[in-house]
Amino acid sequence: MTTAPSPDQPTARAFLVRANNPSLMTLEGTNTWLLVEPGARQAIVVDPGPDDALHRDAVLAAVDTAGANHVGLILLTHGHADHADGAPALSQRTAAPIRAIAHVHCSAGQQPLSDGEQLRIGGLRIDVIATPGHTADSACFVIDADAALLTGDTILGSGSTVVARPDGGLADYLATLHRLRALVDERQLRVVLPGHGPVAPDPAAKLDAYLQHREERLQQVRVAAATSGTVDEVLHAVYGDVAPDLKFAARWSLLAQLDYLRGLGVTVPGD
Repeated sequence: MTTAPSPDQPTARAFLVRANNPSLMTLEGTNTWLLVEPGARQAIVVDPGPDDALHRDAVLAAVDTAGANHVGLILLTHGHADHADGAPALSQRTAAPIRAIAHVHCSAGQQPLSDGEQLRIGGLRIDVIATPGHTADSACFVIDADAALLTGDTILGSGSTVVARPDGGLADYLATLHRLRALVDERQLRVVLPGHGPVAPDPAAKLDAYLQHREERLQQVRVAAATSGTVDEVLHAVYGDVAPDLKFAARWSLLAQLDYLRGLGVTVPGD
């Protein structure tokens, strides 16, 4: 008998445990994903979230609900605090190793994740896709058995992703979006499991919208930069309607776009 998708279990192998850290940047909170092959006893935790004991308790309760009895591996989509700070305490509590693209976030003795690596835990296969852009150490994970793509902050359930300059870069991010768009067709992926926000049921449409948004925003920045003498003038022209609490994130994105245009030989204001 197949379980119908629900907000807490959108696919046969993925269970959502949302952290209680809502904000303008984290939306409803960080999505921690618990992955369990049906009938298996071993679980994988993707992005344990902030260092919050109550959230850890909820994650471990979900392990039981999913029919598993222990955590075999902890994976990070990237090292930002709202995704990764809870990993060491969860690892200590469960004895599960932590792996990530960046060595600094891995458990002692664990190798960093590599692009194209295939992980097999408890009968579940997960493919690692290096997706730099939001950060240099961003990764996505493919679960072919569920036709699912776990995206961390590379693709959000709602809204657009901030390119976290200087660690992230727009050229890398655009290349990542194009790569993921091709991967969706190649692997016939049908659902995005994001790091924040709701599940997205149409990955192709989601990525097309992300690419279109980036193209439109770049054109706006290019036009504004041609008649502006400072970064602040461009910021006001392009992001003038952004809420004050999000202006810092808009500035990050703007600086990443100016870097990108500068790399194309376009004359733009400096920092």
